[in-house]
Amino acid sequence: MFDQLAHEARIAARSLIDAAASTLDPTIRLGVTGLSRAGKTVFITALVQALTHGGRLPAFRAYAQGRIAGAHLAPQPDDAVPRFEVESHLAALTGADRHWPQSTRRISELRVVVDFESRSGFLSRQKPGRRLTLDIVDYPGEWLLDLALLGQDFRTWSERTLASAEGAIRAPLAADWRAHLATLDPAAPEDEAAARRSAELFRLYLLAGRAERVALSTLPPGRFLMPGDLDGSPALTFAPLVLPPDGEAPSGSLWAMMERRYESYRNHVVKPFFRDHFARLDRQVVLVDALAALNAGPEAVADLETALTDVLEAFRHGRNSWLTSLFRPKIDRLMFAATKADHLHHTSHDRLEAILRRLVGRALERAEFGGAAVDVVALASVRATREASAKQGREELPVIVGVPEAGEASNGQVFDGREEIAVFPGDLPEDPEVALRAGGYRGRAVSEDAGDIRFVKFRPPRLAPERGVVHLPHIRLDRTLEFLIGDALV
Repeated sequence: MFDQLAHEARIAARSLIDAAASTLDPTIRLGVTGLSRAGKTVFITALVQALTHGGRLPAFRAYAQGRIAGAHLAPQPDDAVPRFEVESHLAALTGADRHWPQSTRRISELRVVVDFESRSGFLSRQKPGRRLTLDIVDYPGEWLLDLALLGQDFRTWSERTLASAEGAIRAPLAADWRAHLATLDPAAPEDEAAARRSAELFRLYLLAGRAERVALSTLPPGRFLMPGDLDGSPALTFAPLVLPPDGEAPSGSLWAMMERRYESYRNHVVKPFFRDHFARLDRQVVLVDALAALNAGPEAVADLETALTDVLEAFRHGRNSWLTSLFRPKIDRLMFAATKADHLHHTSHDRLEAILRRLVGRALERAEFGGAAVDVVALASVRATREASAKQGREELPVIVGVPEAGEASNGQVFDGREEIAVFPGDLPEDPEVALRAGGYRGRAVSEDAGDIRFVKFRPPRLAPERGVVHLPHIRLDRTLEFLIGDALV
């Protein structure tokens, strides 16, 4: 109880510091997160480029109305947090050898200052200048999964992890770890070699579950997948154990050692992250690669739904008052974004949104009940494909056209990174429940009689600067901006 009170007190103290710092310069602290490969780095890069250099943003009203005078990057407020290197990520997307930037591997931050004219002042031609400071906090999706551990002790986590490992998709991936687990006696004296071997086999199982053709989402602890500076430390040298027959294990046992290290992980890794970063957010966008789960099948879809429900238990939703802003800010705007919408024809974008809305249904109800504004969008931060039509026999098919990355392969054909291909992405069913069943969504190459190239990765588009500025093509990024910050630009 004392530890929990101290934890809450530290959060309140940090919130007071943030509130004091923003008295003269109001700030929105936006968290950008999502599960692995959902496109967090590309999303932030595209969002910042749109704010600082504009583009086609008709649904972003302050920009469309001409009320944004400009936006620029400013030094971030947290000196101990690495800066989000937007310049290098933009260069990766738009350079001669254009490629997707590396995935998020650590927490980072960026501050964007937006100068704008209030709506009332703009209409009266008084044009009083105002300023919005937007702090963007990026962190690995793997770390997001750890928030669910705050409500689970070692015994509960072990039981849940062992139960999930018995699923049809997970069981083969976990075979080596579970075989080693069967040789361990939790009541035996603690054994460092056994702990290290078990932790390594468990980590390999988690890594296998992250593979694209499996596309599992519930894979905590997150630092096992992305250890950072904790690699090799005792805090990452633990694994689930089978509950002893009598329900207890003596002091100095293997169980006691694993339990102690699990608690150390929660106390020294998860809680500080929650306190110093996550709990200070005002708004949040959660990026979800729903298509990967749909492609992998019903078990991956169910796993994604479980992951989203688990991690969103850590959010505190609701409208912020001056008091809550001072002592414990709440997430007052929450957006779920189904990424990679450019892998579908536009006729399926609304259906993709409906599928994601179904997957996060329980979380949506909880957030809306708390007073938070919630939205769901199908999004492509940077559009890598264009739409066209192609004939297959007598049938005219709506297709997407793009350049697969060099080395991508399908049906024995290896792509060179230069040749365009046309893909019929399939039509998502109108009923989300149908799409979530096995076989509910399948795409195919127009030029092939059989085969499946749904997992081909497309290169970023080749772009020509306009007056020296590169505008990144997108799908519904303007609508996303309007929801996340549009109400602050009035």
